[in-house]
Amino acid sequence: MTLAQPERRPPTPDQIESFILALAHTETAADAFNEYAPDCAVNALRRGNLRQYLHTMAERMPSTLLLMEAPGYRGCRLTGVPVTSRRLIREGLPALDMFGPDRGYSDVTEAGFDRIYGEQTATIVWGALADLGQVPFIWNTFPFHPHKLNQPLTNRRPRAAEIQLGTSFLLTVMRLWRFERVIAVGNVAHQSLSRAGIPCQKVRHPAQGGKNDFVAGLTRLLAG
Repeated sequence: MTLAQPERRPPTPDQIESFILALAHTETAADAFNEYAPDCAVNALRRGNLRQYLHTMAERMPSTLLLMEAPGYRGCRLTGVPVTSRRLIREGLPALDMFGPDRGYSDVTEAGFDRIYGEQTATIVWGALADLGQVPFIWNTFPFHPHKLNQPLTNRRPRAAEIQLGTSFLLTVMRLWRFERVIAVGNVAHQSLSRAGIPCQKVRHPAQGGKNDFVAGLTRLLAG
């Protein structure tokens, strides 16, 4: 499904910085973690990783948005970049010229998380994209890490109010990049886009045994 858009121009560095600052100064509930907030020193590395990612997306101007659900404790909660892992940030993805320290990304370690390295969804998603030779813009419906109260090494589904909060950031991403195609990965992303009135196509989320269906659906949409 193609979206009718005016001329596409990359966002400016100032627009990217304003977006990051807006994320950083957003308050979350006690059972959600803002991985960009200024009150945690290590978050400066996460903001730096996100900044590098957004500038890369501004340079490449992908025509497709791939919308996921929310950061997980093994992934974006640590790295600051949607649907990545410490493995991707440290080792890079040469097939797509993405990530790695030589491309400006920093590994982030934190007490209690130091043994975490890979993340299954990130491995599946970027593996499929490498096979397809494509780099869409990847974002989350709720851009912060939802977890069980006082249990940071857990994930939970974002609540309706959190999805609504995330919609404001989603709309900013849509305005700045003006995608021609939007793909919802899973039910949460699809519901969020539908409520916002954004036309999209849907594929299954790769978690909980959905890898094959996800890869098949993504291949059908991106390789066609």
